[in-house]
Amino acid sequence: MLFNYFKDISFGQPWFFALLLVVPVLIYWYVYKSNARQGAIAISDASAPGLSSWKSGMRHFPFILRLLLILFIITALARPQTVYEEQNVEGEGVDIVLCIDVSGSMTAQDLTPNRLEAAKNVAIDFVNRRPTDRIGIVIFSGESFTQCPITTDRRVLVSAIENIRNGLLEDGTAIGSGLGTSVDRLRSSKTKSKIVILLTDGENNGGLIDPQTAKEIAKAFSIKVYTIGVGTDGYAPTPVNTPMGVVMQQGKVSIDEKLLKEIAGETGGKYFRARDNESLAGIYNEIDQLEKSKVEITNRTRYTEKFLPFVLAALALLLAEMLLRYTVFRKFP
Repeated sequence: MLFNYFKDISFGQPWFFALLLVVPVLIYWYVYKSNARQGAIAISDASAPGLSSWKSGMRHFPFILRLLLILFIITALARPQTVYEEQNVEGEGVDIVLCIDVSGSMTAQDLTPNRLEAAKNVAIDFVNRRPTDRIGIVIFSGESFTQCPITTDRRVLVSAIENIRNGLLEDGTAIGSGLGTSVDRLRSSKTKSKIVILLTDGENNGGLIDPQTAKEIAKAFSIKVYTIGVGTDGYAPTPVNTPMGVVMQQGKVSIDEKLLKEIAGETGGKYFRARDNESLAGIYNEIDQLEKSKVEITNRTRYTEKFLPFVLAALALLLAEMLLRYTVFRKFP
């Protein structure tokens, strides 16, 4: 219990502990005086029954109380205290929607272990680096779906990203629907900076909203769109389900870079091409630098003084010593 009390204690004036050097001096002086006062009286054990009373056994007790008194006073002078540090974060964050393609082609293994898992890993890292922003997750393939509404809860966001997998939606690549759903998540936002990070590896081939229409809606709500095309040049190994099981086939990489550049350029964003894991991570790092939040962090430190128990203990020891010295151990002339 005593250890737990001192575990959180620091001392505001620790140099007062140098006074502890007085304690061994006092002990030496007390022992020296006690030996000087003792007389050499030779008596037999039989002739002095009861001479060694409890008083003689306890004659050093007042001095021990005085030493403890000094220890408590020195500790009180050192100002024991607890420290509480409080951090207040204020500022204006950015509202962000991560719009991720989950179509069958995202299982291609030109990124490690595949495009979708690589995209999830960098998305989680991006989320953890944006503590003051509200972030949402939208997934799309042949249709779109809000995986997580915009929130500041990092644990919910990370869990939502980890649960993304291929096959959750009808297959296809509905870029317009994905962007349209992302814009819908942000259109009522009151923040000055609203962005969508749209990641895909294909060409638009379905959905209820045309990409051009989704782009115009994004422009109307002042939403900046960063677009990312994922995949190497040429062909990439892709797992395909067949009656004989899953086999690897070479799938052609078909990214509509013209469309992605147009969407990014007209909304004030930027188009990126990720051909491997390193470039994909670098893209998210660059976006992280481009879209900085305005944050002010204020640190406050509060001290709570804890010297009072030591002062009270010292007073109690002083009273106990005086009481014993002038009653039980009182010396008569």
